[in-house]
Amino acid sequence: MEKKTVVVTGIGGNVGQGIVRNLRLTGLPLRIIGTNVTDFSGGNHLVDEFYKVPYAFDPDFLPAMQAIVNQTNADLVVPSTDFEVYYLGKMQDSLGCLLATSGENAAGIYLDKYLTWEHHQKFGIPFATSYLPSSYSGQFKNAIAKPRKGRGSRGLMKNNFDPKMLSDEEYMVQELFEGKEITTAVYRSYITNQITGLLTMERSLENGATNYCRVVYPFDTQLLAMAERMSECSDLKGSFNIQSIVTASGEIVPFEVNCRISGTNSIRSHFGFKDVEYTVRELLYHEPAPKPEIRSGVAQRILLDVIYPDVQDETELEKNATDSFIIF
Repeated sequence: MEKKTVVVTGIGGNVGQGIVRNLRLTGLPLRIIGTNVTDFSGGNHLVDEFYKVPYAFDPDFLPAMQAIVNQTNADLVVPSTDFEVYYLGKMQDSLGCLLATSGENAAGIYLDKYLTWEHHQKFGIPFATSYLPSSYSGQFKNAIAKPRKGRGSRGLMKNNFDPKMLSDEEYMVQELFEGKEITTAVYRSYITNQITGLLTMERSLENGATNYCRVVYPFDTQLLAMAERMSECSDLKGSFNIQSIVTASGEIVPFEVNCRISGTNSIRSHFGFKDVEYTVRELLYHEPAPKPEIRSGVAQRILLDVIYPDVQDETELEKNATDSFIIF
């Protein structure tokens, strides 16, 4: 099988690191390039080569990515953040290699949570009711203000906020539901345009990232219907993620959609949902993704250390997998 070069962005975060670990797990002959906005992070030891890049919204980001693609003869770029999905998607035709993202339309809609609400409302797809701050006057018993294009759980304000102090361009207000939080990964084949399957996990979060989750099945029929409708009404492709609350009455209320491979990819591959592998096999080797064979399970995340002995500081390192390191 021909060796391919894959660029994974955002290797400083759990999403990018999970993607790289899952690429290794495939056993495919892959050369893995990593990028990040900082020069040294916990993901450096996972990749064959590393490049520092600007933030995705920086004007220098796209030229930097084009230069990396050209220099490494990359076959595929796998973005791990919403902003990178959006900005790389806008230059897909000139990037010089394949890109593991949805279409530009879906990337724009699902980057912005308020646009997501408007889009879902237009097509009758469930989503938590949302307002711009200028239109919010206490319509909800419990409310949450969040950045329209927020990353993780930063910038959230629950109930105690003044909507007049928030910009419509930057913020939105959603009804805040109580119940079980679930995360649903869906895979829509790049080759057949059909949804091959999904995996739903109940989860708890710490510092904006999943720290515990377990596979659950009772909501899959409803969520599959939502995902099918979402796919009909946009150019979603590959892996995407629906975050929802299940209320005490059993109602499923999506409140965010990530139009990319999401942060639990490192967990769910062990439960039968191998969206990273499906992505590279479809795009690089033209092998249609199979129907996932989901297995039950629970997962708990822990903190580990990457230790580089016998150096004064990171400037002495190659900052990739060739360095001598210890995982403890």
